[in-house]
Amino acid sequence: MTSDHATIATRALYDLIAGGGETTAEALHALYDALPPIDTAFMRGEWEGGVFRTGHPGEQQLTAIGWVGKSFHHDNDVDPIVSRDEHGRRVANPILGKASLRLVHYRGAATATMVYDKHPIFDHFRKIDDDSVLGVMDRKGDAAPLFFYLRRLPSP
Repeated sequence: MTSDHATIATRALYDLIAGGGETTAEALHALYDALPPIDTAFMRGEWEGGVFRTGHPGEQQLTAIGWVGKSFHHDNDVDPIVSRDEHGRRVANPILGKASLRLVHYRGAATATMVYDKHPIFDHFRKIDDDSVLGVMDRKGDAAPLFFYLRRLPSP
């Protein structure tokens, strides 16, 4: 992985996000592989998110529960599903419980990974830029992963 590959991947991801995010899992894996890994401290804070449309069934599931992002309080306290309440406030959605952050090897590099406490699900992250990441939800039993992005919200 060179910085040129990361720059090309970053530009391609910006274009995909701006264009609605419709692509293939293979294309997203290639972009993911070109991005640098990150440590768990990088993920701390509040993030808003969106999904890339590859046809994964989780895309509709996240829309149905009103997923808007994630909250990383510290390595042992993560709200993996954040939705909005009736007043528009960000709230932890209990549907999938809590999670933790760990460094996990995935696709050749140890990177920040969110591990669900009660489900066989790992969300692996790579750095797009200082305030955005590409995520790959790897769930045991799925034929292909779900791809999503997160953008860091400003600190209050």
